[in-house]
Amino acid sequence: MNENFNERLASIIANDVAKENLGHIDLQKARELLMDAGAVLFDVRPPAKVEGENAQEAGIKNAYYTPYPAFAASLDLLPEDKTTPIITACVKGWFGNRVMAYLEMMGYANVYVLDTSVTTLIEAHYAHTGR
Repeated sequence: MNENFNERLASIIANDVAKENLGHIDLQKARELLMDAGAVLFDVRPPAKVEGENAQEAGIKNAYYTPYPAFAASLDLLPEDKTTPIITACVKGWFGNRVMAYLEMMGYANVYVLDTSVTTLIEAHYAHTGR
């Protein structure tokens, strides 16, 4: 493989290792990042996995529904500032982990994966907003 690629991959892995829980965050940390740090949330569940509203429809600030199979078509939604916190979320983290890796390869430094189902975050949002 290309030496630049190897160096980039080693750098990404080192960045993830430096993150608590390798970048997997709980509901509390996700809410802090969304409410206090201006994080962007990508609900990446495939359409067949969405029951009810997705995070964008639920009205979560800076949330986008970008289904994993079509994520490449949503790159224009990515923040210009590659240090902006980004949270990926799905049902069990499988698709979120994949998207996290893609974003890190694109140079985004503060990417996290919600360690619980995005529906739990949506429910917490509803409880907080009285919806």
